[in-house]
Amino acid sequence: MRVWLDWKDFELLDASGKNRLERWGNKIFVRPDPQIIWKTPKIHKMWNRVDAIYHRSSKGGGSWEYLKGQVASQTISWKELTFKVSPTGFKHMGLFPEQAVNWDFFIRKIRASNRPISVINLFAYTGGATLACAKAKAAVCHVDSSKGMVAWARENAKLSKLDGAPIRFIVDDCEKFIAREIRRGRKYDAVILDPPSYGRGPGGEVWKIEDKIYDLLKMLSRLLSKRPLFFALNSYTQGLSAQVMKILLKSTISDFFENFCCDEIGLRISQSGFNLPCGNTTIAWN
Repeated sequence: MRVWLDWKDFELLDASGKNRLERWGNKIFVRPDPQIIWKTPKIHKMWNRVDAIYHRSSKGGGSWEYLKGQVASQTISWKELTFKVSPTGFKHMGLFPEQAVNWDFFIRKIRASNRPISVINLFAYTGGATLACAKAKAAVCHVDSSKGMVAWARENAKLSKLDGAPIRFIVDDCEKFIAREIRRGRKYDAVILDPPSYGRGPGGEVWKIEDKIYDLLKMLSRLLSKRPLFFALNSYTQGLSAQVMKILLKSTISDFFENFCCDEIGLRISQSGFNLPCGNTTIAWN
């Protein structure tokens, strides 16, 4: 498992009873995580100093309980990047800190290439990977179907002093956008793909990863340049193990890359020292 250990503004303090105890900036949050099935004693002192708790609803979704008044958005930093984080209605905070191990890989590969690199980041959310690539001087096409998330990514770019960087922010259904890019004859040196397990596009299009991912990867192979640098696929779906994802990539883009690596990514739990799995990443690179 790959884990980024040098966060200063984020910390997974403890985990017990299907809940995470987290520090984001100077605020403490409790968020649900169904894989935390152990019930170790909650001895960390911050369990008693929580600012907000997310409660799941039996009907789906959930809501935040604020114990010390409404929590405003705040900014946190990673290396030279700055992100806005804030509680959302879907329990998320606007950032996935476990992805820092991938951001670091993207930066190192782009800088070591010593040539102009173009990146397409699909299902790009609030732009963590986009900004990492832009900071390494790549040109990035950032695509997400949510207008609100793209606006948030733009805000993060401004906070990171990258609002003048060569980033195209696109609000669109990813499959439809890829098809148009193929027709335009556009090519990319790197692909970052972070699809949800299930979702809907801006026009109500249904996305289910098990049904869509293979065909999407085949489409994306047509966008790769003659000298592709890397291709990264993330998954949070239990049915898609790192090994399954590696087979998917090798079945679709093996003609373009020499190296393939699949692994879990996660977060270190400060109280126990254990690593909490937070998904899988498969990367192909040259």
